Amino acid sequence: MERESLSFDAIIVGAGPAGLSAAIRLKQLANEVGHPLKIVVIEKSAEIGGHIISGTVLEPRALDELIPNWKEKGAPVQVAATQDEFVYLTQNHFIKLPTPPQMRNHGNYIISLGLLCRWLAKEAESLGVEIFPGFAATEIVCDEKGQVKGVATNAQGMNKQGHKTEYYQPGIELHAPYTLFAEGARGSLSKILCERFQLRNHSDPQTFGLGIKEIWEIDPNKHQLGKVQHSVGWPLDNHTYGGSFIYHAENNQLFIGFVVGLDYENPYLDPYEEFQRFKHHPYIKPLLQEGRRISYGARAINEGGFQSIPKLIFPGGALIGCAAGFLNVAKIKGNHTAMKSGMLAAESIFHAILQGENKPPLLTEYEDSVRKSWIAQELKQVRNIRPAFRWGLQAGLIYAGIDTYLLRGRAPWTFRNFADHLSLKKASQCSPIAYPKHDGKISFDKLDSVALSNIHHREDQLVHLVLKDPSLAISVNLDLYDSPEQRYCPAKVYEILDNEQGKPYLQINAANCVHCKTCDIKDPKQNITWVPPEGGSGPNYSNM
Repeated sequence: MERESLSFDAIIVGAGPAGLSAAIRLKQLANEVGHPLKIVVIEKSAEIGGHIISGTVLEPRALDELIPNWKEKGAPVQVAATQDEFVYLTQNHFIKLPTPPQMRNHGNYIISLGLLCRWLAKEAESLGVEIFPGFAATEIVCDEKGQVKGVATNAQGMNKQGHKTEYYQPGIELHAPYTLFAEGARGSLSKILCERFQLRNHSDPQTFGLGIKEIWEIDPNKHQLGKVQHSVGWPLDNHTYGGSFIYHAENNQLFIGFVVGLDYENPYLDPYEEFQRFKHHPYIKPLLQEGRRISYGARAINEGGFQSIPKLIFPGGALIGCAAGFLNVAKIKGNHTAMKSGMLAAESIFHAILQGENKPPLLTEYEDSVRKSWIAQELKQVRNIRPAFRWGLQAGLIYAGIDTYLLRGRAPWTFRNFADHLSLKKASQCSPIAYPKHDGKISFDKLDSVALSNIHHREDQLVHLVLKDPSLAISVNLDLYDSPEQRYCPAKVYEILDNEQGKPYLQINAANCVHCKTCDIKDPKQNITWVPPEGGSGPNYSNM
């Protein structure tokens, strides 16, 4: 069966904040002048917002620009941030610190980003945008000159051996003069584009953190609607970057989570277990006691900032949102910058269309407009804060204070970023970490947590976690690093087992995967490649 092809004026891969904002802005501009444009957004999740792991704090700057009357239209942005708290944790105590300016949330809102994306999707559809959930783009389609002319979705109904089953359906090719990639952090096609078009030749490597999040319903007497709490310190050691967040949302819910920088050194470190023991700290545990955990998820986030932004454009398209890396790590916010980047890309496409170009040009206007926008201004000001923490937590906090209050982000230097997988030390150089047993009330094992992610993968589909060289899983990862994938994966996808001859092998439990992309990032030999499973597969964070 040959693949069917469909043609559009613009394709957007990913229905997150960036992709939906791009679709809305492009359709707004076209409708204003009566110019019919056929725009499609494809999304690998079974429903819009299904792969959005949030609970988040939204800075509404970009939303104000995109839909100025969003309040009147009933956007699910209602819980104003009312109080900030920033603390340093030791094992048994906490010290309140001044809240850094970047983390002050006056004027911001605690929201479910999944709900906001669903609302944005309806806005887009009301303007005439076509949105196809359940379609995973897995291939970049190029013309004879090597220009991107669209994407193809993966086939359905292949078994684990790569053979067609009775349910087989070929993928679909989507063609357009312009394709925007809004896949989020470590997007599989964005990664290919960066390599094919050498988009990172003049930027630092992107760096990442793993964010693990739970939603709890807590005692109303402990809930403080609108309160935003952050912590640094315990349980992480001085040389491991990370910290926590707690957002008091509506309906007596807490969005609680923990981020660990993926430049950590000790292969025995388990970000999931760090989060579980964090919840037992005397500062945290009383909030959760008598509460009920209702959801769990995990996702890699960009941490590289300004110096890790690649070239954004290539023939036939552009990177937008977290696919490009616009998260402001000092604020722990990236939705506003992602939305703005999508809007700027849409404006660039629209202007190119009005010029009547016969061939897809480079969207140079988009790249220029980003560099001149408040996105670049905001990220440039904080570019040195995250890299400074490689000197240790205390030194990083001191430098952050100097950079923020004295230098005001105008330092004449820029600290460099380095790829996260290069930081891992060999197991022989490190000490194992003894994590406490889970109590089943505050802390839980990984499989119990995965069950709350509403994951669905057809069991007999192709494994979407691909080893370039399967032998390295034993000769390198196990022998040198004690198989760190068993620990950095927050869903127990990877296990070392013994075969009938007593020899170890790596078992991949792909059905557990929450699509966090950590394995693709942290593997010491970059031997694991994450590709999308069948469209509609994966977690469904319907209440996150």
